[in-house]
Amino acid sequence: MKLSEVVEEHTSLIPVITRFGIRLGLGDKSVIQICDEYGIDTDFFLIVVNTFLNEEYFPEKKLQMFHTSQIIDYLTKTNIYYSRYQLPNIERHLSSFISMSDRGNASLTLIGKFFSTFKDELISRIEKDEKEWFPYCLALSNKLNIQQTSEGIKELQLCTIQRNEDRIEALLYDLKSILVKHISGDYNENLCYAVIFSIQSLEKDIKQHNRIRYRILAPMALAMEQLCK
Repeated sequence: MKLSEVVEEHTSLIPVITRFGIRLGLGDKSVIQICDEYGIDTDFFLIVVNTFLNEEYFPEKKLQMFHTSQIIDYLTKTNIYYSRYQLPNIERHLSSFISMSDRGNASLTLIGKFFSTFKDELISRIEKDEKEWFPYCLALSNKLNIQQTSEGIKELQLCTIQRNEDRIEALLYDLKSILVKHISGDYNENLCYAVIFSIQSLEKDIKQHNRIRYRILAPMALAMEQLCK
């Protein structure tokens, strides 16, 4: 299977493959050839790609077979993509949308404030991941020195964690909902659509990110904590 054919059909994968260091100009190389070239675990790459494309597909058992460091490396690169690219992209669209619409439109002011709240929340979580949670998970893994093969996973005794509503997802959904349901007055429709599409792209990405975050890494951390006691 040529990776270029997959990306041509699903261009939303471009930001996903870049997190693995893969750049466009894929040629006719297969997925295996590309992964070998970039030193990527092919199985992990394919699972992440398929998880991103299909919301119904989430092979927890297979993902749990990978080392904690692989999971954290991917989540870290995803966080970097959010802060460096997706947040600024939405901000640019939103700024243009507000500036080129009726300045007296109160709903636009509300949308701007709501986005600022969302941005602050996401950046805060990313910083906490970088400074606290990810290093903590890696420290647990290093302390236990668990070989995460099938035997290592049995040793971890992973359990399912009851997940509460994610505030980041909720804020992003509400922001999109305000634009779709409650915007009023004079505004630039084309720029409004651009904002909605960019929000939709980030919303999908964060949902996939959170599935790995809450259903794989969080249970891993909990299991390692139990073993460290």
